Amino acid sequence: MRWSRYFINTLREVPADAEVISQRLMMRAGMIRKVAAGIYTYLPLGLRSIKKLELIVREEMNRAGSAELLMPAIQPAELWMESGRWQKYGKELLRIKDRHDRDFVFGPTHEEVITDTVRDTINSYRRLPINLYQIQTKFRDEVRPRFGLMRGREFIMKDAYSFHSSRESLDETYETMRAAYSAVFHRCSLDHVPVEADTGAIGGSASHEFMVLAQSGEDAVVSCPNCRYGANVEKATSKFFDDEVEPPASQAVAEVHTPGTQTIDDVGRFLGMPTSKLVKTLVFQADEGPVMVLVRGDREGNEVKIKNHLGTNRLDLLAGEGLFWATEFERQTGGPIGYCGPVGTKCARVLADHSLQGRSRWIVGGNKKDMHLDYAAPGRDFPEPEYGDFTTAIKGDPCVRCGTPLEIYRGIEVGHIFKLGTKYSDSMHCDFLDESGERKPMIMGCYGLGIGRTVAAAVEQSHDDDGIIWPMPIAPFEVVVTSIGKDESVLRTATEVYENLLAAGIDAFFDDRDERPGVKFKDADLIGFPLRIAVGAKSLAQGQIEWSWRKDRAKLLGPPADVVASVIEGVRAGRL
Repeated sequence: MRWSRYFINTLREVPADAEVISQRLMMRAGMIRKVAAGIYTYLPLGLRSIKKLELIVREEMNRAGSAELLMPAIQPAELWMESGRWQKYGKELLRIKDRHDRDFVFGPTHEEVITDTVRDTINSYRRLPINLYQIQTKFRDEVRPRFGLMRGREFIMKDAYSFHSSRESLDETYETMRAAYSAVFHRCSLDHVPVEADTGAIGGSASHEFMVLAQSGEDAVVSCPNCRYGANVEKATSKFFDDEVEPPASQAVAEVHTPGTQTIDDVGRFLGMPTSKLVKTLVFQADEGPVMVLVRGDREGNEVKIKNHLGTNRLDLLAGEGLFWATEFERQTGGPIGYCGPVGTKCARVLADHSLQGRSRWIVGGNKKDMHLDYAAPGRDFPEPEYGDFTTAIKGDPCVRCGTPLEIYRGIEVGHIFKLGTKYSDSMHCDFLDESGERKPMIMGCYGLGIGRTVAAAVEQSHDDDGIIWPMPIAPFEVVVTSIGKDESVLRTATEVYENLLAAGIDAFFDDRDERPGVKFKDADLIGFPLRIAVGAKSLAQGQIEWSWRKDRAKLLGPPADVVASVIEGVRAGRL
């Protein structure tokens, strides 16, 4: 393809509403164009990267035994009512009506449609398992769409669904799909890590996220460099607590006057003790009423873990400002803000992180202003709390599996796989007859991969001040041939180089514009072609042309035929 015949419009200025690196660079490079909040046109360059990724995804899904289909983007509301999500999904679900006033949705996901498809087609264990996937446009009406393709409202997604007659069959397919996802991101030359994750609104018994590592990533990822344990911070566990159990408390609980110490740091300074020896009190409003959560003073509570333990749909930190709120807090908990604790609390339930289990000396709020309690003991001074993992792991914590200090990275979620179980097959009666003729619900798995999001994550991971540095497998073009000047021999040689690359199966692009060299080179860097060949009169007079890799810009010279051979070898190696 020649630049003079292609649709590209690069920008020198950063778009005013571009918030993250991938959005800025992809808009400047003429790859995407904003149409409305969270809705983009994929311009020719951007679409080429999208299609290259889709090809890799299709190859790996097919290799994993998944068959492609295409479901409608618009779905009847009856299916969502049947699953129960019509009422539960929230405002992200775009509800629409047709001319007959019938309710539909623009699908944010396709569990309902695929379940309906399979239940009407398969009814015997003999036809299970089955694994189906599609690459489809989705829509989620985000309250604040941002970050370009990273969090848009309309987006392209690969979603797959598997149906099974046994948990063992699901486990086998789940591991096959997990390997397929790793293969996709490996083939895209993306530095990534699979991590244990919370199942969230989709539900299920287990899930893993696939994170592309990038400093600009939204999510914190916990990873062990030794045993490869990995999890997002919502899920990660560690062994930071002391395994030694202290002897039972022998000293009576004592009131300690602690004026002006509303924060845990204030209390630590006042008592001259590290906050790790104190107990921090958090209070949440849940479906069943106020819930108190006790954690070690130097740790942060993890709301996802707490919510999962409670099995609640609602969990809000009980906090606010003003006299009314302070009075309401004390009415619900039994103690003032900053001084509430478990001894005599009115909270419906009291949870405690397992790092506190076995301690005999608890320093907690005294449920009186300017008062804390020392030597408070569970089971004696207040009922034994419900113990569990309720805190967020941090860098340096011992790995829960091998004890190696954990590392924390920033990551961008690009894929998420779930063991759904029977959540949808139960509610939608997607059943099969087993060997004995008994009717049972099918066991499901769900596997999502963000296509546009993965392309954007590649930009977030690999760029510099001048533009994108594409990994070869998903670059819009692999090589750009740049002619410098109007000399006839330059144009002839550049054309020959370009055509020889095309003949060898190289995805080459010819910048044949009548522009200054500086403009051409800046555009090449901005767009991020992995390889650049420059044909200019000065070097050509010596029988040579120049070529360089975008990632390091190291310039090499050689005769045209030798450069073409070297580039062909380099491109083919870069595709692996």
